[in-house]
Amino acid sequence: MAFFCSAAAKLSRLDDAGLLACRLKARAVIRFRGEDVLKFLQGLLTNDVRALDESSSAASSYWPTPNLAVHQAAPVYAAMLTPQGRFLYDFFLYRPSCSREKLDRFGSGPGPENHDGCRTVFADVDAAVVDELLAMFRKYKLRSKVEIEDVREELTCWQRFGHGLDQASPEEPEAAGLGWGGGVDLAAGSSSQGNNHGWRWFRDPRLTCLGFRGIFPSDTTPPLVESDMETGEENLLRWRLERGVAEGSTEIPKGEAIPLEYNLVGLNAISFDKGCYVGQEFIARTHHRGVIRKRLLPFRLVDRAGAEVEKAVDSGAEVIDAASEKKVGEVGVALGSRGMGLFRLEETLKSSGLAIKGKDDLEIRVIRPDWWPPEWTAST
Repeated sequence: MAFFCSAAAKLSRLDDAGLLACRLKARAVIRFRGEDVLKFLQGLLTNDVRALDESSSAASSYWPTPNLAVHQAAPVYAAMLTPQGRFLYDFFLYRPSCSREKLDRFGSGPGPENHDGCRTVFADVDAAVVDELLAMFRKYKLRSKVEIEDVREELTCWQRFGHGLDQASPEEPEAAGLGWGGGVDLAAGSSSQGNNHGWRWFRDPRLTCLGFRGIFPSDTTPPLVESDMETGEENLLRWRLERGVAEGSTEIPKGEAIPLEYNLVGLNAISFDKGCYVGQEFIARTHHRGVIRKRLLPFRLVDRAGAEVEKAVDSGAEVIDAASEKKVGEVGVALGSRGMGLFRLEETLKSSGLAIKGKDDLEIRVIRPDWWPPEWTAST
């Protein structure tokens, strides 16, 4: 008997709360700058970072002003792996607005092109591992012409989420990349000088249902965020838990997690066409073999009567088949009545009841996320 609950049938308290915005204190921003930036990142990360090159990105936003054209490619989600193909860190990569002066400062002739901003990439990363991440990048840097800096004091990560954002059409202003400085003449400023203009909300590159993500100057509130919309990170965690999306080096165990089991292919973090990167051989072999026996899944905690309950459950707690008492998975992270964990798909689908070992009063109701491709469960 399949033990999946219907994701569409579950009640979401956050869906009733409307639009929310969250400052991501658990994330930090680092900056890569130099002529070898894209080449450097391309050889280390799982996704094709060439999409950040405005000349090759069909998803770029164009925002004209009287004397300036502003370009900004859509962000790229990617991961960094060990040589054995285990997860280390995840990244949201952004290119700053790349500005080109059409006239010189006197307005009498063509102006020089400003290319420095086009050789800069900002990365939204797990704040808990910034120091070791910087050390690792510097180890790989060798002779590459790249400067790597911690700019978390200058820039802050934000997420805008909630019921209705996943319904926005690309033609709506916020879905098109409306952002800071959209109505300002930027001719006197340059993104290479680190001004406050050109930062925008973008569709979360993982899933439409996750809303919008962006990085913004730390001394200001992003556009479209009202005071009554700002909420704590625990509500964003609940939103992700309901959809089975892990983030960061704690929820995706560093040095242990297999990226395909944590659904990073479905979250648009892995390119199978880009060529070599650290850990690529294991990922490609596992993917082409086509057998993923475990996957990260969201779940609900319920009592013996089936009513949803809020209980503290430790990370790593064993999930067992209630009848055979055989382990079928373990809890990754849980908050209130929601959580997600790594489950063996075949045993989970066939089980008539799941429980947490040592907690006789609790049962688990595993949810198949709406965004999952059908083939992920078709073969089990």
